[in-house]
Amino acid sequence: MNFTIEHEREEDGRWIAEVPELPGVLAYGKTREEAMLKAEALALRVLAERLENNETAPQPISIGIAAK
Repeated sequence: MNFTIEHEREEDGRWIAEVPELPGVLAYGKTREEAMLKAEALALRVLAERLENNETAPQPISIGIAAK
């Protein structure tokens, strides 16, 4: 499974990062890096919860950064 973290700056100056392959996985941060770290951590939590609840089988994952 490959996941991409997309990010952009909001009009109010905050950064938002999301993982489009995992609906609902998005996070805000004061910096691009903070938003991306929060989104990555949330994506890993969502995957762990799915594994713990037998909603998905274990599989290799790769997380990449989308250039914008």
